[in-house]
Amino acid sequence: MDVKALILKKLKDGQEVRASDIARQTGYSRVYVHRILKSLVEGGALMLIGKANQAKYVAADKGERVRESQLTVRRILQNKDLAEHRVLEDIKRATGIFVGLRKNVTSIVDYAFTEMLNNAIEHSQSPRIELSMGRTRTDVRFEVTDYGVGIFDNIMTKKHLHGRMDAIQDLLKGKETTAPERHSGEGIFFTSKIADSLIIRSAGKKLVFDNLRDDIYIRDLRALKGTRVSFAISADTTKVLADVFNRYTDDSYTFSKTKVSVKLYQGETEYVSRSQARRILSGLEKFQTVELDFKGIETVGQAFADEVFRVWQTGHTKTKILPHNANENVMFMIRRTRGEK
Repeated sequence: MDVKALILKKLKDGQEVRASDIARQTGYSRVYVHRILKSLVEGGALMLIGKANQAKYVAADKGERVRESQLTVRRILQNKDLAEHRVLEDIKRATGIFVGLRKNVTSIVDYAFTEMLNNAIEHSQSPRIELSMGRTRTDVRFEVTDYGVGIFDNIMTKKHLHGRMDAIQDLLKGKETTAPERHSGEGIFFTSKIADSLIIRSAGKKLVFDNLRDDIYIRDLRALKGTRVSFAISADTTKVLADVFNRYTDDSYTFSKTKVSVKLYQGETEYVSRSQARRILSGLEKFQTVELDFKGIETVGQAFADEVFRVWQTGHTKTKILPHNANENVMFMIRRTRGEK
């Protein structure tokens, strides 16, 4: 039996296709059927809807309509080998949340979501992470929940503080982190500045950043294990992520029409985190060449190098990133990230 012909006939008849059904009808293994289905997806004939035992295949035009109409998503993830940018890419592939969204809003949600999810992955010690994201006529929202140590208790313990209020005060300083060898601590700081609303719930406290009212306040709530972060931004906002970065950082960019030189040594002295990389590269995709000037920088962290030279570069193939004035320590991390010997 011609498996591909059977699949295409089902599609022509308006039916949905499941790998298990095709395997049962034809007698071929699921591995073989999946191989055929994958080739049809790559050829543009099919689209995969759903995941795991809910996965089904539909005609590409129907699948695109289904995808674009799905404006909410919920995931429960095991916190093992998680990569926040891959989770975001999966949401973009599977839903229409980002379809037609303004570029400035997309950049804001990209940054805030990956930063908040990365915090849960690397700080919470939670075995699982729950997340949700949705788009309405007026805004885009997401929520990241873990069941770990809790952000306020974690800061209190790591910084040897007396209580949770002291931990909140430490958090409000900005650019503080309990893991300075891997993070700059600026993820929450910049996210709190760009959001319309950012709410952090942990233990018995709720910390609210309400930028629509230009207010920050704390409220008591029922004890909560772990941390829940809720973010919202208007779908029509005129905010630009790079403007927020520039407001709180040094001017270390020298621009030309097709090339930008980023003088890292004019800003921080250590570059270790993904959030630093994202801030530096925000808005630079419009240039053909980005030259990173590492003069005066003794070393960089693996996370920083990976975000710049693999993750960001993979997503922006029309822009070439060139390291300049990099010593052997910096070049070692860059080559390692690129998979070079």
